[in-house]
Amino acid sequence: MRVLLIGANGYLGRFVADRLLADPAVQLTALGRGDDADVRFDLATGSPGALTRFLDAVHPGVVVNCAGATRGGARELTRHNTVAVATVCEALRRSGCGARLVQIGCAAEYGPSQPGSSTAEDAVPRPGGPYGVSKLAGTELVLGSGLDAVVLRVFSPAGPGTPAGSPLGRLAEAMRRAMQSGDGELKLGGLGVQRDFIDVRDVARAVHAASLSAAQGVINIGSGRAVRLRDTAAVLARVAGYGGALHELDGPPGHVRPVVGHPRNDPDHAAPLAYPYPDGCGSWQQADVRTARDRLGWRPRINLEESLADIWMEAACRI
Repeated sequence: MRVLLIGANGYLGRFVADRLLADPAVQLTALGRGDDADVRFDLATGSPGALTRFLDAVHPGVVVNCAGATRGGARELTRHNTVAVATVCEALRRSGCGARLVQIGCAAEYGPSQPGSSTAEDAVPRPGGPYGVSKLAGTELVLGSGLDAVVLRVFSPAGPGTPAGSPLGRLAEAMRRAMQSGDGELKLGGLGVQRDFIDVRDVARAVHAASLSAAQGVINIGSGRAVRLRDTAAVLARVAGYGGALHELDGPPGHVRPVVGHPRNDPDHAAPLAYPYPDGCGSWQQADVRTARDRLGWRPRINLEESLADIWMEAACRI
C-alpha cells in the first residue's frame, strides 16, 4: 500500500510516520514544508494543480493529512486548517489516483460539552474559538468532497513529543523549574478543566487502522474518560518525584486550593503559573469512542500515567 503522509514532521505526524513505517506492507512518502520531507510542498500556498500532478506521479492508495496549525490568528489558522484542506480535496478530485483520504480533525470542533456527558460523532459542533472553527471548516470540506474519506476527531493528545507550549507541556516545565530551584510550592491555574487525554501513539494506531478500513465520516479518537487537570498535575508530581505542595489558583481572587503536598507559608517562592486550556471547549470534554471500536477495531492501549511519564522524561532532560 502506497501512502502519502502530509505533515510528517508535526507532533502527531511523526508518530503516524513511525507507525506506518513499521508496517512492511506500506510504502510511505512524506510531503511537507520541512527539509526532512521527501517532497517539499506548502499546502497553504501551493496550488491544487501542482499537488494533482504529484498525486498522479506517485499514485498513492491513501493520503493521510496530519498538517495544520494550532496557534496564530484567525487568518493564519484558516490558511493552514481550512484552505490547505481545500487544496488536498480539490487535488484528489482532479487526480486519477482514487486515493482514500484520512484527515486529522480535533475535539475543538465540538466546542463545550455538558459536564458528565460523552460526545458522540452526531453531536452538533459549536466550536468556541477560531482554532475549532478553522478545523471544523476543514472537516466539512472533507465530508462534502465526495471522496472516499474519514475524519478522525482527536481529543487531547499526550505523551512523548508533547509541545512545551501546550497545557501539559507547560505544567511539566513549571514542575521542572520548581524542582531545579528547590521551590517547595508550585502555584498552578486552570486546573479545574476536564479533558479526555489520548496518547499520541494510540492516535497513530487509529490512523493506521483508518487507512486500512472502509469507514467514512467522522470518528472520535479519545480514551473515553475525562480527567481533571488537577488530578493530572498530582499524577505528574508523583511521576516526577516532586515532594512540594501544589496549589490551585482557581476560583475567587485570592483563593488558593491545595492540590497535593503541604503548604509553605512563603508566597515569594511560588513557581510560574501554568495556564488553562485555550481551546474554547469550556470545562469538560469526554469522547464517546464506540464508533472507533466498532468501525476501526481500535481501542486505546496506553494509560495516562505512562503518557505523563514520557512527558516528564523529556521535560527533565531539557536544559
